[in-house]
Amino acid sequence: MADAKVIVIEPSDLEAQTLQTLLRFLDLEPVHVRNLAELRQLSRSGSQDYLAVIAGKETVAGAGAEFVAQMRAMPQPLPVIFLSNDGLPKIAESSSDLTWFHLELPVKQRRLSSVLNQAESVRNGHPTQPGTHRFRPSGTSRPMRAVHRLIEQVAPFDTNVLILGESGTGKEMVARHIHELSGRAGHPFVPVNCGAIPADLLESELFGHEKGAFTGALSTRMGRFEFAEGGTLFLDEIGDMSLQMQVKLLRVLQERTFERVGSNRTIRCNVRIIAATHRDLDAAISGGRFREDLYYRLNVFPVQMPPLRERLEDLPVLIEHLVQRQGQLAGRHIRLDKEAMHCLARNPWPGNVRELANLLERLAILFPETTVTAADLPERYRNVGTARWFASGMRLAPIAPPALVDVLLEGGGLDSMGAVPLASMGADADNDDEGMDDEDAEDGAVEPSFAMAEGRNGFVLPRGGIDLKDHLSAIELGLIRKALEESHGTVAGAARLLRMRRTTLVEKLRKYRLSA
Repeated sequence: MADAKVIVIEPSDLEAQTLQTLLRFLDLEPVHVRNLAELRQLSRSGSQDYLAVIAGKETVAGAGAEFVAQMRAMPQPLPVIFLSNDGLPKIAESSSDLTWFHLELPVKQRRLSSVLNQAESVRNGHPTQPGTHRFRPSGTSRPMRAVHRLIEQVAPFDTNVLILGESGTGKEMVARHIHELSGRAGHPFVPVNCGAIPADLLESELFGHEKGAFTGALSTRMGRFEFAEGGTLFLDEIGDMSLQMQVKLLRVLQERTFERVGSNRTIRCNVRIIAATHRDLDAAISGGRFREDLYYRLNVFPVQMPPLRERLEDLPVLIEHLVQRQGQLAGRHIRLDKEAMHCLARNPWPGNVRELANLLERLAILFPETTVTAADLPERYRNVGTARWFASGMRLAPIAPPALVDVLLEGGGLDSMGAVPLASMGADADNDDEGMDDEDAEDGAVEPSFAMAEGRNGFVLPRGGIDLKDHLSAIELGLIRKALEESHGTVAGAARLLRMRRTTLVEKLRKYRLSA
């Protein structure tokens, strides 16, 4: 980045001089223009060796669409570094083809350096190139491509982000990736687990305290907001925060100021907030456990993390990544054979990626430098491929049918496991209808009949076939109704009987329009 040129658009010579001094200190060459007319003349000069454009609120707000048009007319696409205390301008939302960075006033050298480093990545055309970032979530499935796209869109802005998803899906990984792609990457990323800290201590943990503020406060202590100054504060499990603490957090988000416990001195903060939760916040609002105004303050840009069972085509990529990381950290390398992968691909993964990582770590300890077979897996993972019985005698198929597992594993795309990501899991299933006889099609839906003998794979199929999707939905609906009946209408009791999380059951109640 040394000796690169940075265009400074500033009508005031005094303000421009301050920026030029900072840029020269960073071994950059400032090019000062006072208005868009001078910028147009500069763009016609033929020089293209520019890193970014720095412009203040007066220039951007005053010129508006003319400023955006001029930036688009530049010989090369340049990132725009916007100086203000109010975040990015509204026009940035309608000019997403330009890359915008926000820089708080007064300009600090360290913050300016960090933003310019990010601008350099954009200028070089690889702001999110795979492999260049430590925390990029693994996966190439359609749900994960959507997540990556959202991350790249929101990272340059200081917008509040709310990450939703089940436990173990990698919400903190997403938060860290947003931070490392943002202009705040040179500043701290400070995580706080709101559910792991007692409610009476969370205020001190977030805002700090003065000496003698309460029993045991033997010295003054900075809070997480101060530690995260200039960077990102990640509030994990925000849904577990007490209502009293939610009120105080809301004030900080609105005013950008706080006081330490035991102090009346107001401290200003420059922190980006990213929150995450596995809970259903809509249900928590309805139940009076979460403030609606705080929800809307946090939920400016939601990112939904898919559970692992909904992106099984990412399983080989995830395993390869986790095995490599395990080898780097602990020096223990393992391989999984095809049958072991068959078993893992049929698992419902209630613990998501965290469960997968823990399993691979255990296998690396038990079977270092060897090939893990299906027989080496814990029993709960070996037996998921067989039919599962309910008390009623009903059988349910495993999560991934054998044919789909074969498609997943037999491409030879990943050397470490002999597996390939599944590009189109539903392709074969969608074409199955082509084999239906015309007579069966004319007869309409086939009445289910379980009189047939079991096939060699251990499952029973009705004569003439079955609409599997409707059948499974009917099974699920019936079991949910039965569980609610036996639990006397309590959602928590029904969730225990069905061995699922309460929030998951609430979502299914909404899906089937049931009420507890």
